[in-house]
Amino acid sequence: MNARATSRPCVDSLQVSTYVIPTDGKESDGTFEWEKTTLVLVRASGGAKTGIGYTYANRATAELVHEDLEEVVVGHDLMDVPAAFARMVHRVRNLGRPGVASMAISAVDAALWDLKARVLDVSLVALLGRERDEVPIYGSGGFTSYSESRLCEQLGGWVAQGIERVKMKVGREPSADVARARAVRRAIGDGPELFVDANGAYDRKQALAFAERFHELGVTWFEEPVSSDDLAGLRLLRDRAPGGMQIAAGEYGYDPFYFERMLAAQAVDTLQADMTRCGGISGFRDVGVLCHAHAVELSGHCAPSLHAHVACAARNVVHLEYFHDHTRIEQMLFDGALTPRRGALVPDVTRPGNGLALKRAEAERYAA
Repeated sequence: MNARATSRPCVDSLQVSTYVIPTDGKESDGTFEWEKTTLVLVRASGGAKTGIGYTYANRATAELVHEDLEEVVVGHDLMDVPAAFARMVHRVRNLGRPGVASMAISAVDAALWDLKARVLDVSLVALLGRERDEVPIYGSGGFTSYSESRLCEQLGGWVAQGIERVKMKVGREPSADVARARAVRRAIGDGPELFVDANGAYDRKQALAFAERFHELGVTWFEEPVSSDDLAGLRLLRDRAPGGMQIAAGEYGYDPFYFERMLAAQAVDTLQADMTRCGGISGFRDVGVLCHAHAVELSGHCAPSLHAHVACAARNVVHLEYFHDHTRIEQMLFDGALTPRRGALVPDVTRPGNGLALKRAEAERYAA
């Protein structure tokens, strides 16, 4: 039933904005290079409150929110977020759900959950139901474009802040990967965990060989050693990687069918999900249930201040990626962006919703 026919508040409007933020230096991983990041922000208003959600995507994502999703969300009961999510998924049937459509849905869904929590004047984690008080993080950056000195400075700096897990990129220049990882290990010491992420740059035999060599340096996490589309290759790595090394993938998942296929193939030790891609809070919670059913750990991918509440509420979550680009952007653009405490993010339950507020003057500098 349309919320206008009930006494409950409805979604009055959706507004979408796009911001393009240059990186603080040239960045690359094993398979991609970039010099800017685009944030698509959605504001959902109703009940005299406004909720915000966002995704890291492009202008086409913002246009899809305006052209397609706004029509099926505005005017409906703001308390019934699952119904709004279902309407959005149905609306993009002929467009194709993976990719831009799912990123648009993700931003709107996050804004709707935030709006509901603000109308109820509770924190988002209180609304969702808390599984844990905080979520451990790992410092993530270590781009292949970095010099060895900058690489060691960044990862060593996170360890000095009390973050006991750090991740570097590999795969751009395989002949240099082991030496760079060895330099990082010297910089961070023997105690902290070292993660590596190839972004699918290696083939299967390369990845097997590198798994052995990285293991000698105490690497405990090997992310996308081969393409995420190569489920058999991931399964091979999972079966044959040295003991104590987690094989991880999943950040490019947009719908539950993707994650179920990866889990059914027993392709990963830890599944990754990104709420800015997989359907927002609604989608991330669904992934948590799938992980619970398969007894597989779940790790949140990027956008740490946006993920913190749902990561504390979802099943099987072990940690969250504290990604250099996104932490920098969140601190620049949002009041209430979280900073680590003892190697973890703790949602601010004294602020309603996700606790974030756009710094409008700062954001306008990057409006696109």
